[in-house]
Amino acid sequence: MQALTIIPGKPNSASVQDVPEPPQKDGSVLVRALGLGICGTDFELISAEYGWPPAGKDYLILGHESLGRVEEAPKDSGFAKGDLVVGIVRHPDPVPCVACAAGEWDMCRNGQYTERGIKERDGFGSERFRNEPEFLVKLDPGLGELGVLMEPASILAKAWDHITRIGERAKWQPRTVLVTGAGPIGLLAALMGHQRGLEVHVLDRVQEGLKPQLVGDLGATYHTGPLQELKFRPDVTIECTGVASVIVEAINHMGNDGILCLAGVSSHGQNETLDIGTINRTMVLENSVIFGSVNANRRHYEMAERSLCKADRGWLSRLITRREPLSRWQEALQRKPDDIKVVLQFAAA
Repeated sequence: MQALTIIPGKPNSASVQDVPEPPQKDGSVLVRALGLGICGTDFELISAEYGWPPAGKDYLILGHESLGRVEEAPKDSGFAKGDLVVGIVRHPDPVPCVACAAGEWDMCRNGQYTERGIKERDGFGSERFRNEPEFLVKLDPGLGELGVLMEPASILAKAWDHITRIGERAKWQPRTVLVTGAGPIGLLAALMGHQRGLEVHVLDRVQEGLKPQLVGDLGATYHTGPLQELKFRPDVTIECTGVASVIVEAINHMGNDGILCLAGVSSHGQNETLDIGTINRTMVLENSVIFGSVNANRRHYEMAERSLCKADRGWLSRLITRREPLSRWQEALQRKPDDIKVVLQFAAA
């Protein structure tokens, strides 16, 4: 079968090659791949910024934003042939740490977790893959090809889950949320803010085209320009760009009792000057919270599915701006100005 692979540590080694069928040890459920979402993490892996192959192999099958249909499953697995599924990316460490033992492997304490398509486990970017039933999520069939948005949506479901938990440390009635960045993560963050009945604002450098239209169609407000020029201080900020200068602006523009979730991963070499004394004084006197969030556990995937099922399907479909067949995998890995979410298609949904 064919798979999209890299050689970890070797820049620009991405290729589609023939690989063996997925081994039984990967899991008892055999899945036929339908689509694979491409995201910034994949580009970082291709650039050899990080990435680890499975033990005994020199290559890694890419892909963590999966969508597939079950081909084979044991009778007692909870799955049947034809089920629409996505794979959970992170697997718990073998120790396990206290978080992994509780099923919260997204909060692993010792770093010995593994991740499909990223760290020591092959990803979902092959024509067929296997998975353990406990690391598969069955989707509402009505989602169809939009199910490929599940993994990024799970990241935001976790972010909102933790934001809510932090907010409820006291009487909490948030009104406004600011999302920085109008890529797929930012737009899904805005969608979930809208679903919570908040006044949603999205900040991005793109001044026209699909991104402002998608934000407007949510009933949200789109902004460009410096963050500090906004006329309000948000109750919640979800930072999705990873751009150091934007992060600094977001920190300096928090509201009283404000919560800032850092959901974007910064690239190396970004240097900014921070006035730590002022930041500390403001955070202490205003009860502010800044926290980071990455990955998701099963509960967050289930929350993400509920959010996607409630969303307007036409709006969601516009997030997927390009679909490329496996034969055009090189096109799928070329960033284009109007891209939001690019999907590598293995088969029809």
